[in-house]
Amino acid sequence: MKLKTGQKAPAIKLPDQNGKVHQLKDYLGQWVLVYFYPKDDTSGCTKEACSLRDNLPKFKKIKTVVLGISVDTVASHKKFEAKYKLPFTLLADENKEVVNKYGTWQEKSMYGRKYMGTVRTSFLIDPTGRIAKIYEQVKPEMHAQEVLKDLSALTTKN
Repeated sequence: MKLKTGQKAPAIKLPDQNGKVHQLKDYLGQWVLVYFYPKDDTSGCTKEACSLRDNLPKFKKIKTVVLGISVDTVASHKKFEAKYKLPFTLLADENKEVVNKYGTWQEKSMYGRKYMGTVRTSFLIDPTGRIAKIYEQVKPEMHAQEVLKDLSALTTKN
């Protein structure tokens, strides 16, 4: 089932890079950017994470939490966080529960080889827990600015 804007965001309950469990419902009352990315410490994922890191003060100013999710381990997330000084939460979905709920675990293809992996997709979740916007075909370097622009429009009209 494909998720749509306006519907309630599927539940998330995963450990972060320090082993602390986070649930999406813990963030009700705030905007949440849930961004799914393929793999820690790879080129595109690093660009995306660093862009979000560099723009985090702007996200915080408009009370928006950033949660990164990949199927990497807690230990892998910890290394990724330390290497790039990432000041936001990275959630480990090792059992692929959440990537499946959000439809981001899909067949991919590289050099003619087909395999299953995480498709870079983000979900902007409003303070009531509903999906406000879905970002597909995310451009890692531009993503933070795109989301901030949308948040600015969404938060000024409320």
